[in-house]
Amino acid sequence: MTRVVQSLCDERPFSLTCRDEKMEPIYLDNLATTPVDPRVVEAMLPYFTEKFGNASSKGHPFGWKAAEAVEQARVQVASLIGARLPREIIFTSGATEANNLAIKGVAQFHRDRGNHIVTCAIEHRAVLDCCRGLEESGFRVTYLPVDEWGSVDIDQLMAALTPETVLISVMAANNEIGTVQPLAQIGEIAKERGILWHCDGAQAVGKISFDVEELGVDLLSISGHKIYGPKGGGALYVRSRRPRVRLRAQIEGGGQERGLRSGTLNVPGIVGLGRASELCLEEMEEEGLRLGGMRDRLLLGLSQRLEGVYCNGDAAERLPGCLNVSFTGVDGAALLTAFRDIALSAGSACSSGESGPSHVLRAIGLGDDLAHASLRFGWGRFNGEEEVAYVIGRVVEEVERLRGIEAG
Repeated sequence: MTRVVQSLCDERPFSLTCRDEKMEPIYLDNLATTPVDPRVVEAMLPYFTEKFGNASSKGHPFGWKAAEAVEQARVQVASLIGARLPREIIFTSGATEANNLAIKGVAQFHRDRGNHIVTCAIEHRAVLDCCRGLEESGFRVTYLPVDEWGSVDIDQLMAALTPETVLISVMAANNEIGTVQPLAQIGEIAKERGILWHCDGAQAVGKISFDVEELGVDLLSISGHKIYGPKGGGALYVRSRRPRVRLRAQIEGGGQERGLRSGTLNVPGIVGLGRASELCLEEMEEEGLRLGGMRDRLLLGLSQRLEGVYCNGDAAERLPGCLNVSFTGVDGAALLTAFRDIALSAGSACSSGESGPSHVLRAIGLGDDLAHASLRFGWGRFNGEEEVAYVIGRVVEEVERLRGIEAG
């Protein structure tokens, strides 16, 4: 059996064999997590067996080898983000922990100076929930709105700052719609006002060029499993000078990671994060062009063959592998469950249990019908060009089928 789909390269249709039901679905949820790159696995494996030492054990070669591997990974992560010093990298269990350490740590350390934080309405839940927790302990938080493209208004940001503001926390790129924020402008404002800037870089780092020195970022959260590294590995960049960032530890114990994050270091995970960072630095530019092309071909194909297709997020300032699309006249729940052969999501994996529409899509002005009838396509390193045409055909097929049901 074959299915005919339209090529975007010319006007000639071509046949695409249906995927066998026993085959794994095409994976297009790379914004939720990525498979670990085999080259990363290869780097990690010795640290589970032959080089299994505790990096804090200073008295024998097993500990020395583990410590050397950790410091090498620190160099690799620092190089990816343009950090001056490897010691500015603090290893964590992931970006959620890094967000908690940055936001709570700065707020608590600087409480005598001020009790105001400015963030954004479309931040990840790891940031929003931190801020709400701080509100319960007496902090004031301003949640900046965004425009229809998901971008923060710089004038509104400046107007929100007060003498009591100790932290700005605005993400680099949104995890649902892919919009990249005006990062350089935010950095300039933060420096002019003498306010620390924390940036959740989980979706941006390793996918687009990101330099903490050029952008003026003071704290940056990094996630390993978003860049083909292992789950359970992440980092927080903490600027050491101009200004020196001070924050209160959230996990105390053995004093590891400059006393900011105690606990036995996850050496294999750290090695994996380091190698994944190194590969991103080497391949990011070429990979970004390839993924951006696949993303654009998908949107063009859907728009040419369907009415009522709306792209959510900024058309230009967006992550190369992210496309969020809404379809009119479709039941949202039925749409997402229609694809057994394509792994997709409707939004953030960390909010997948919520019954209401995405807080991000609501913030950019979508009504409940469109917000519910949205799909997020996340293209990644291991997706092939040939998958674009298949996905276009399947989405068109299911949207037309569901619209027929609604019309009937």
